[in-house]
This record gives sequence, structure tokens and C-alpha cells, in this order.
Amino acid sequence: MTARTADHGSVTAEAMVAIPVVVLLLLLAVAAGRVTIALGTVEAAARDAAREASIARTPWAAKHAAVASAQASLRSGGLHCADAAVQVDTAGFARAAGSPANVGATVSCRITLSDLGFPGMAASVTKRAHSISPLDPYRGRG
Repeated sequence: MTARTADHGSVTAEAMVAIPVVVLLLLLAVAAGRVTIALGTVEAAARDAAREASIARTPWAAKHAAVASAQASLRSGGLHCADAAVQVDTAGFARAAGSPANVGATVSCRITLSDLGFPGMAASVTKRAHSISPLDPYRGRG
């Protein structure tokens, strides 16, 4: 016969302490992954918006193409922004043809994290990205 020790049932007590810690770590990893993926998608949207703006002929067309491109890029990336904003800098169109000029696009997106239920975590995180693309110096600018 084996002798009983005072440690009987301690595995259950240790599991009751360890399981909530593991669950919280998993939720934290999911939140970090979601934020990282969102940042990559926002950066891609800014890059796409700047590129679309740079191939437009007029500042008006550049702004509209950049906004449409950024929104399409965010949608195709599967990112659901609570608030999405696209700002386009078309000051480069004012420079004369033959001189180097750039256009820029800034995309921001507020990602909600409240559905994770992680205690003490912010309900949302805003990610911003900026990208610049050169205008063709030998093409007329309207």
C-alpha cells in the first residue's frame, strides 16, 4: 500500500491558477496579431493611395483616386475600420512640369478590440500610415 501525502489534489489547484493565465496570454497574442495585421493593411492602403494619386492628371482626380484606392485596399485586406480617413497632399501638382514633385497619402483606421474581452485593454486602437509617390516630371499637370 502507498502512503498518502499532503499534496493530494494540488494538481487541480495549480491548474485553476494556470488556466486563466494561459487564456489571458492567448487573448493578448490575438490582440497583438490583430494590431500587427491592421498596421500592415493600413500601410498597404497608404502606399496604394499615393501611387494612384501620382498617376492622376489633376489634383481633384488624384484625391478621388487615392480615396477610392485606399478604401478598396482596406476592404481587400479584410480590415473593418470603425473610423477610416484618407488625406491626400496634392501640393506637388502646383509645380511646373519638368521639375520633380511628389504626392502623399495618409491613411488612418480605428480598429476595435472590445470584442476580445481582455480586461484593462483599450476598446480601440488607431493606426496611421503615410506614403509618398513621385509625380512624372515629364507629364503635364492640371
